[in-house]
Amino acid sequence: MYFKNLSKVILLLSVFVVLIAHSQSFSETDIELSSGNTVYVSVYSNIYSAPKAVRLELATMLSLRNTDPKNSITILKADYYDTAGKLVDSYIKKPFVLKPLESTYIYLKEYDKRGGPGANFIVKWQSEKKVNQPIIEAIMFSARHGVSFVCPGQIIKEYVE
Repeated sequence: MYFKNLSKVILLLSVFVVLIAHSQSFSETDIELSSGNTVYVSVYSNIYSAPKAVRLELATMLSLRNTDPKNSITILKADYYDTAGKLVDSYIKKPFVLKPLESTYIYLKEYDKRGGPGANFIVKWQSEKKVNQPIIEAIMFSARHGVSFVCPGQIIKEYVE
């Protein structure tokens, strides 16, 4: 009887230790800070649907969100490329600062077909110190067709001073 209760206590203690270790793995010290990145963001200015590949034009909003509650970041560029990889437009004419928790966006109208189904943005940002990485994503939508989805940005190059 004593050994049965002891084995239960050991099992419960083991589970407790694992839970504590697991919860500590998500502590603030594990947040990946950065002083800047180059980010690739997929954009679909149009998609194809139905058996006959009917083209649906989509509006796009590139969302840039500073997630750091204490520090500013600087947006250096947001270049828009078409399906063939050709630069279509540079939306940032001069670097600008996003204050802590501030957001901005770039809007492409639904009838803007310049990018095609394989378009993308290359966004470059930096900060004076290591900060929470911003959320950079594209939201594609069409109220007319009832379609919307999000493409998160992917870091393709870490900023190096």
